[in-house]
Amino acid sequence: MSNSHCTLDAPGAEEETMNGMSFSKLCCLFCCPPCPSTITAKVAFRPPVPTYNFVPVNEKEEKYTINFTEGAEWQFGDAEKECLDAFYTRTSRGSKIACMYVKCCPNAKYTVLFSHANAVDLGMISSFYVMLGMRINCNIFSFDYSGYGSSSGKPLEKNLYPDVNAAWLALQKRYSISPENVILYGQSIGTVPTIDLAARNHFAGVILHSPLMSGMRVLFETRRTWCFDVFTSIEKVHKIQSPVLVIHGTEDEVINFSHGVAIYEKCSQPVEPLWVEGANHNDIEVFPQYLERLRHFINSDLSN
Repeated sequence: MSNSHCTLDAPGAEEETMNGMSFSKLCCLFCCPPCPSTITAKVAFRPPVPTYNFVPVNEKEEKYTINFTEGAEWQFGDAEKECLDAFYTRTSRGSKIACMYVKCCPNAKYTVLFSHANAVDLGMISSFYVMLGMRINCNIFSFDYSGYGSSSGKPLEKNLYPDVNAAWLALQKRYSISPENVILYGQSIGTVPTIDLAARNHFAGVILHSPLMSGMRVLFETRRTWCFDVFTSIEKVHKIQSPVLVIHGTEDEVINFSHGVAIYEKCSQPVEPLWVEGANHNDIEVFPQYLERLRHFINSDLSN
């Protein structure tokens, strides 16, 4: 994000910036500030048409199998599908959220609690979870936000935090997994609930993939947090006391690379970040250094 330092009265010159924002934009914000819901609508929450549903197997034990639609593009067979443990849990705000535990490795030391990106649901990313877990030797636990997939409720910022908290409590209770064996992973909008949860609890590690500082900072060139801002991760990330790996593409056209840098610089316990040269917002996973860095984080950084 660039900042200009020209005088206001110079003919044809760019306007002086204040807090990283031009004077005219600053005036516009004070005269007609956007409401948080407007910022949220522009920045996030694009739930897709659901690509799966849960079919009850044993309602007493609340066990389900996952039925994928064509939109899920499931890339495996029935054997891998048997490794998916599906169930619902309730949040403190009353949403019934869909959860999925991917048992990739029977002797895995870590389970990754994955908060996924926008515009996808569990059906669309289940194949990715299977492949990721096998390659990094971890089990994967994930959930759909309120209003996504087969989760009830509405996709709102105030639901994100109870959603991830309910998922974490369910992971603990159902599988008896302790915090020191959990790695939080947030991607894009998923970094928002991940940072919130990590700031309140200690885990083995935290991975922030294409994080955003805040909603206003995605839309405007501003360096401060406004009272009407949303997704204010930049104000929470310093509270995380677990090792944090930040991953960001240098050519990200959705969340500027500068967001990843700022989040990294605010971390209290950062490890060496992964800046993927030439990567955009949705293609970091295809670069070979992505898996290499994850393995090093899990096998080396967390041990140290």
